[in-house]
Amino acid sequence: MEQQDDTISLTVHHHGSPHTVTLPASATFADLSLAISSSPSLQQIPPANQKLLVAPKLGLQKPPFDNSRSLTELLPLPLDSPKLKITLLGSKPQEIQSLNDTIDSNNQRLAARRAAQREYRAPPVTRRPPAGIHTLSSPSSSTYTFGRCEPLTYLPNPERSLKFLERLRDDAGIKFAMAKHRFSVPLLTEMNPAEHTTHESRTLGLNRNKGEVIELRLRTDAYDGYRDYRTIRKTLCHELAHCVHSEHDRKFWDLTKQIENEVEKGDWTRGGQRLSENEFYNPQDWETEGQRSDDEWVDHGGWTGGEFVLGSSLSSSSPSPPNQGGSALTRREILARAAEDRAKRDQQRGKGPDNAERQ
Repeated sequence: MEQQDDTISLTVHHHGSPHTVTLPASATFADLSLAISSSPSLQQIPPANQKLLVAPKLGLQKPPFDNSRSLTELLPLPLDSPKLKITLLGSKPQEIQSLNDTIDSNNQRLAARRAAQREYRAPPVTRRPPAGIHTLSSPSSSTYTFGRCEPLTYLPNPERSLKFLERLRDDAGIKFAMAKHRFSVPLLTEMNPAEHTTHESRTLGLNRNKGEVIELRLRTDAYDGYRDYRTIRKTLCHELAHCVHSEHDRKFWDLTKQIENEVEKGDWTRGGQRLSENEFYNPQDWETEGQRSDDEWVDHGGWTGGEFVLGSSLSSSSPSPPNQGGSALTRREILARAAEDRAKRDQQRGKGPDNAERQ
């Protein structure tokens, strides 16, 4: 800023370039704004579009600008100070008009798109159910899951078993696989270990009548805890495959492997990634030996026939009478009843004590 007797020369910076403006000595910010609007070098920005940033301290000045005091009174530094800087912020009317035209064009295009979407009606999507009968439920059912989860009430802590069954029912991977294959199983329940344990094997699961009931071995043999969740989920994959195939043939193992992969990919809670190489079993290993280990069998194929009564004997063919009293049996009573059942079955098969003595 330079000051003569009757005029002042100001340097205004705009877009990084300095521009000199000459004003009367008594000029105000309003006079400076009018001089800027008539200056060709400053692109003739109108006062309404101007903002003046004065450094230091005075800060940003906005329209309408002060017309009561002169610039020499308002500026924070002497007129010849090199630290004094005035910066012009603003746009030409042509630039603002171009921006408004672009906004109007975009709004018109969006309005035309919304109108076209309202006029267009997509044809309804019809889906055919997959061929074959997978379960006993109606193919028009919109829910493919387990109808209900029920523990064995005569065993200890049935409420814990119920939570375990509900966790399996709500498992993201299991829900994904059941929805994809349209599996709807009326009942998911637990298996009494004592009733399915012999000297030769321990059954881990059963599928009755291709999806009428699925039983899973949740508890340890001593009834003092529960088996590993991922191991039980592997068994459930096996039993779901029995909703289609009863025998352990090639088609069964292929479907088991498919369900296994779908459960893994559909488990969004684990990111759909395999946690380890042992996360899911290999059906080919079980197909070769028919067993999971030396004494554990997944099952002996799809079970057909008989009747199911929850809370008592699981099959009408079982010699064990139901718990008539309705109270929970002790561990000693459960094991004693299971031993009696095994002895009766062994005698029927010719493996009892009498047969051993005859041999």
